[in-house]
Amino acid sequence: MEIALEIDARGLLCPLPVLKARKALLGLPPGAVLRIWTTDPAAWIDLPHFCTEAGHELLAAEDAGGDQGFTIRRG
Repeated sequence: MEIALEIDARGLLCPLPVLKARKALLGLPPGAVLRIWTTDPAAWIDLPHFCTEAGHELLAAEDAGGDQGFTIRRG
């Protein structure tokens, strides 16, 4: 799987990680993959919910020592 864009949203709190993901996905073609890294604990709820509501596919969510990585395919 090729990552089209990777965003570092570490240190940002809700709703900024979701807003950054939304803006980035709007600039990508359908099917492109975005990876976003965040430290916001609310991202575990916010980003999957955003994907469901916006029609994107959450491919993976991982915890890497306090950083959370989300891999999203644009719908």
